[in-house]
Amino acid sequence: MAKGIGGMGNLLKQAQEMQSRMAKIQEELAQKTVDGSAGGGMVQVTVNGQLALTRITIDPSVINSEEREMLEDLIMAAINDGMRKARDMASSEMSKITGGLKIPGLSI
Repeated sequence: MAKGIGGMGNLLKQAQEMQSRMAKIQEELAQKTVDGSAGGGMVQVTVNGQLALTRITIDPSVINSEEREMLEDLIMAAINDGMRKARDMASSEMSKITGGLKIPGLSI
């Protein structure tokens, strides 16, 4: 019986260590960024690993009031590209802790 209790304590310790490592990775992800773009780079965005949009750059050549809808579409496409890349980066970092296991609530 004592052996079973020791195993449970070890499991709890491992869970706490994993939680600590996950918190550290979350902090690191806030500092890592990816770039997304659309329109051949005419609209570029930077997104951090916590899925926060940190920068938008728009080439002046696409700023035309007559083509506002196209610019809006390019901005949305660039943001979605950046968000996808940031999710992939975060997922890759988290899989280093979980060993590739899909644990509910740990994915971004």
